Amino acid sequence: MDLAVNVLDAGSLLSTFGAVGIAVVLFAETGLLVGFFLPGDSLLFTAGLLCVSGSNHNVHLSLWQVLLAALVGALTGAQVGYLLGRRGGRALLARYRNRRLHEGVARAEELLARYGHAKAVVLARFVPVVRTVLNPLAGVVGVPARTFTLWQVVGGAVWSVGLVLAGYALGSSIPNVDRYLLPMVAVVVVVSLIPLVLEVLRQRKRNGPTRTQGKHTRSAKNSVRP
Repeated sequence: MDLAVNVLDAGSLLSTFGAVGIAVVLFAETGLLVGFFLPGDSLLFTAGLLCVSGSNHNVHLSLWQVLLAALVGALTGAQVGYLLGRRGGRALLARYRNRRLHEGVARAEELLARYGHAKAVVLARFVPVVRTVLNPLAGVVGVPARTFTLWQVVGGAVWSVGLVLAGYALGSSIPNVDRYLLPMVAVVVVVSLIPLVLEVLRQRKRNGPTRTQGKHTRSAKNSVRP
């Protein structure tokens, strides 16, 4: 038996651990900073595809078990991340020096500042890396526990259940969907990265005029020197 597991491959995780693996991966991705690289979106979508009856894939999952595991992992992970943030503070975030992770912290802070607590907590669920760091960050900046809990449950349920049911619905409507599993997962990964790319482009656009203005200011100062 081949016991090798690729933690970045949704199919490999599901083949090895089934529904239990979904709960563990989502808990780590949304509750522990070390899980920022895990494939939450593609894992949920692939799990939904593998719940379709009559699938030719060698793995078949129970829909209700997948939904339950997804909810448990996503909701408990986010709540644990929030509690760690309240207790550990900035020291917890500063401990990790990964550049991608700290870029996620900056985007999470911007979400909180731009949209407010409720909307930011919900939106973060759909942005890779940001959904990992926003939960402890919400604890750090003092988001009220009741507000965070309410909206992380709303966002977590919509994200996890929505992606599983989307995969299940697509798999039920397309015959022999297994043939297209890899392209479909690739599409999900690309789509999940769109908010991240758009946010980077917006940031660069906002920084552009500032940098240009700074250059003009320096040029003006140099031109008036004797």
